[in-house]
Amino acid sequence: METLALILAGGRGSRLDLLSEKRVKPAVPFAGKYRIIDFTLSNCSNSGIYHIGILTQYLPLSLNEHIGTGKPWDLDRRDTSLTLLQPYKEWYSGTADSVLQNLDYIKRANPKNVIILSGDHVYKMDYRKMIEKHNAKGANLTIAVQEVPMEDTNRYGILRTNKNDKIIEFQEKPEKTDSNLASMGIYVFETQTLIKVLETVKDPNLDFGKHIIPYLIGGEVYSYTFNGYWKDVGTYDAYLEANIELTSTVDQVPLDMYDRRWRIYTRSEEMPAVKIGSKSVIHQALISNGSIVAGNVERSVLSPGVIVHPGATVKNSVILNDTEILPGAVVENAIIDKNVTIGFDAVVGHGDDYTANQERPDILQSGINVIAKGVNVPDKTIIERNCRIFASAAFNSLSIKSGTTLK
Repeated sequence: METLALILAGGRGSRLDLLSEKRVKPAVPFAGKYRIIDFTLSNCSNSGIYHIGILTQYLPLSLNEHIGTGKPWDLDRRDTSLTLLQPYKEWYSGTADSVLQNLDYIKRANPKNVIILSGDHVYKMDYRKMIEKHNAKGANLTIAVQEVPMEDTNRYGILRTNKNDKIIEFQEKPEKTDSNLASMGIYVFETQTLIKVLETVKDPNLDFGKHIIPYLIGGEVYSYTFNGYWKDVGTYDAYLEANIELTSTVDQVPLDMYDRRWRIYTRSEEMPAVKIGSKSVIHQALISNGSIVAGNVERSVLSPGVIVHPGATVKNSVILNDTEILPGAVVENAIIDKNVTIGFDAVVGHGDDYTANQERPDILQSGINVIAKGVNVPDKTIIERNCRIFASAAFNSLSIKSGTTLK
């Protein structure tokens, strides 16, 4: 086997808060009909990598159901293998620890290289080009890199290279740095190097960024620069922004979802065609199969089965599967999970008070409202800004002030 792919898909994604309350982050819906992990799986399939292990942990049921046998990504053939790898001895305690606990799987596959990928990033990338450079350099490890804004460097592993792209310095999430070359969390290892370093470096929370990469710096470790679209949608702001960006005009869309040479595959629901009412008004929207739009939709993404009734308005929002916006309701700057009902004449996103969420100001302060799966918002309810509405929420008032969390 030339290359084995390992997809790390066990992280909760705590900054996505309500969206990851009942599902793992890679299983969060994105761009209407997709899940976040579809991008990594499609990259593997399009790159001719058909031997894949998916390392799951937190709330795996939704993800496991979505992946199934791997048929949408052509991973159910006789010459392919798709394996779900869940903890069987003890909980994974770090990114590298999850791989360490599955060394037997790697040794049995006996590939030349192992490519380690994140299941929660949105991008399109031909991994073959990176692997070709890795082999040409005779590298032990190759790391995909991209320049990021200087103000964001403390979120990434930051590195320096020489003129031959050899990595000469690596810092994991530094507080101060004058480099903005960031690791994308995509690694190609020569298999024996990976096995040896995992068996050598000892730490109870073994992590690639904190332990494995620093240990190998000074050896044959190289960078591979990727200049295409790549985004971690692990916050409410990033998630909403990335979705809404896809509604832009054709020449402004940062991620081309319509390129037939590099398709993004998914497990599609069998639903009828989109239905547009005679009085509906739609500007810049992604509307998925099974949706019915009889109201107004602007700069928004509707997942399968969403219904927007006559007189209802949806602006700058992401509405997930089978949610219903009843007549007269207004939804603006919101992320609404599956099977939610927004009642008659209710307003989600009202007023000029942008008080940050009092319980989680770190994740909700830009005016977005988030409503969890299965919530029924009563008729005429007014929800202001930066509110979190949990599935078990009790609406004791029809006026929900900015910064409120309802549980």
